Amino acid sequence: MAKAANLGFPRIGARRELKRALDAHWAGRLSAAELAAEAAGLRARHWQAQKAAGIDVIPSNDFSLYDHVLDTTAMLGAVPARFGAAGERVSPETCFAMARGTAEAPAMEMTKWFDTNYHYIVPEIAHGQQFQLASPKPVEEFLEAQALGVHTRPVLLGPVTWAALGKARETGVDPLAAVPAILPIYEQVLLRLAAAGADWVQIDEPILVTDLSDDQRRALASAYGRLGRAGPKVMLATYFGGLGDNLALALGLPVAGLHLDLVRDPAQLGRVLAAGTDKVLSLGLIDGRNVWRADLSAAHAMAEAAARLHGGDRIEIAPSCSLLHVPVDLDAEETLEADLREWLAFAHQKLAEVATLARAIRGEDAAEAFRASDSAKAARAASRRIHDPAVAARAAGVTAADLCRASVFCDRQHAQAQSLPLPLFPTTTIGSFPQTAEVRHARAEHRRGTLDDAGYEAFLKAETAACIRRQEALGLDMLVHGEFERNDMVEYFGERLAGFAFTRMGWVQSYGSRCVKPPLIFGDVSRPEPMTVDWARFAQSLTDRPVKGMLTGPVTILQWSFVRDDQPRSETCRQIALAIRDEVADLEGAGVRAIQIDEPALREGLPLRRAEREAYLSWAVDSFRLAASPVRDETQIHTHMCYSEFNDIMPAIAALDADVISIEASRSDMELLRVFGEVGYPNAIGPGIWDIHSPRVPPLAEMTALLARAAEVIPAERLWVNPDCGLKTRGWPEVEASLKTLVAAAQGLRQQALAAE
Repeated sequence: MAKAANLGFPRIGARRELKRALDAHWAGRLSAAELAAEAAGLRARHWQAQKAAGIDVIPSNDFSLYDHVLDTTAMLGAVPARFGAAGERVSPETCFAMARGTAEAPAMEMTKWFDTNYHYIVPEIAHGQQFQLASPKPVEEFLEAQALGVHTRPVLLGPVTWAALGKARETGVDPLAAVPAILPIYEQVLLRLAAAGADWVQIDEPILVTDLSDDQRRALASAYGRLGRAGPKVMLATYFGGLGDNLALALGLPVAGLHLDLVRDPAQLGRVLAAGTDKVLSLGLIDGRNVWRADLSAAHAMAEAAARLHGGDRIEIAPSCSLLHVPVDLDAEETLEADLREWLAFAHQKLAEVATLARAIRGEDAAEAFRASDSAKAARAASRRIHDPAVAARAAGVTAADLCRASVFCDRQHAQAQSLPLPLFPTTTIGSFPQTAEVRHARAEHRRGTLDDAGYEAFLKAETAACIRRQEALGLDMLVHGEFERNDMVEYFGERLAGFAFTRMGWVQSYGSRCVKPPLIFGDVSRPEPMTVDWARFAQSLTDRPVKGMLTGPVTILQWSFVRDDQPRSETCRQIALAIRDEVADLEGAGVRAIQIDEPALREGLPLRRAEREAYLSWAVDSFRLAASPVRDETQIHTHMCYSEFNDIMPAIAALDADVISIEASRSDMELLRVFGEVGYPNAIGPGIWDIHSPRVPPLAEMTALLARAAEVIPAERLWVNPDCGLKTRGWPEVEASLKTLVAAAQGLRQQALAAE
């Protein structure tokens, strides 16, 4: 009989209970024992909710206090020496130190999990790395669920994916070479799970949907030649794409089950069934990456064909991937318009869809759910809220000339030197400044109606003015207004664009305690009126120094939203780009001399397969250029990117043709900057010299050393000095101390350069 299965559940809680507990613990208001109790309570509620929803195969060890990749690093005892935990059980406090850094030890690098906006902590593999079982978390959480009467399928991140995500901190070290050394630890865990009563285990190897090297293929064959027989039956989970040319490899591995992402690649089901296999097939038919309600009839047709050809007792119905990437519960959204609400499904509703499909395959009555699904699909297709003919016509009319600046960079650089007289190694920040408790309180009071519009505006103007004064006192060269009026860099713009809708509790984990509430793009996008011009004009009126206008770019707005699935993403992105283009033109018209269009998600959206990348990069770059191009040479266009691997998209980054790009670089010790130098990146660069995601104030020597490394790669006339990212999550004391040091580092390099002339 077909089973309903789940691959993972959101960790944060319906009301962000995990975030609040973590923040309280890090602030010293919640003990380690109290944090553990809060986490256990969340796990219990999640297991029981899945059981009540009719899920037959419920995951355990999908919960994490910070990040599941970091948990795997802890399980393997792969703690960098600077955190001093060798030979010990790795505690949550050590994991927090690895993720966030300490006064003595910089944090480990953080980057994006495949093509999602979830961030993971990058494993560090050192020469002669020793591994040991240092965290029995998978076994403990399985037993914890058992004690509550819930039999689970434990989830492990696969050894080859873990190693492939890792980085060597020394030359000559291949992270993939660690696989043979960590396999005995995986075997120990599997044996312990079997002894505890686990009959199946889910091992995630999303690396299988990427272009594998020969070494990775051999590593997978070797790993599962051992793990497939080491303990419980293995459900090998692949997601975020199709297996493609790795299909034969996956089918040939000696594992009992294989999970397929049939949302990203529905056609692979036919290829798998045609190839023939005796494995249990987990059919990922419900979208785990987006919030739109499933077309149950279409999904049922696929599942029914699989059951007929493969056998109903050898299939599971599941989401395409873990539900980590969607909000928890649509029932919390009491203010959404009724028609839009009917088109949506969050984690709890997706579990119901999974269970419904499984019931239907088993021959049980699910007619009412199918009628509701068909009705919602028809209503959405016919809705007049979705399509705006004027927007479609404007997008169709874009020409090649609309994508280009009037002059090449060297000519623009000369013009900008006249309009923006800045010193060598100019200093700036990425945009936001601390969103203090007072700022958050005022925003909440305004939303509740207890602070009127005039009072709120007066408060924000006072905060902006104080921020300008602080930046002037610190000696920064190019200022920002601080973004106190903005709740989120995407949500703020979405609230001012047509075609967007917003949830009240639609939170999704980004990393650790950081959660985001992605907008919903349900229809054609346009800009009814200017969005940032008044604040930019006000901030510039307070100072003689240039103040950047701050915008979020079209690709990032697209990537960090839940995007409509009834037209190509490229078309939606072009519509957003035209809206941002209007804002860029209005900012220039208001006298703003520098405009930053942030695109931290450009690399994130890159398809996992090389064959699909050129098409994506073409429309993504065109979207940025469309947004950035209407200005004169004298107006300086900045962009910002962070926590991404840039090596394989350098031509695209150069093609953006931004006058200045700022990038995250401090966690990687300027490693990311190397590729900019190797390809001869032609425009100006601001490599971050302060990791703002770590609660520490870097010493002057550290910032100076990073800046000196940057100066070895980037000519002085094109080198800017800035933090890694925005400062909204930090407090004013550390911000002022760190920026004071950053300015001192820039001034020191400036003096050296002047002395050398």
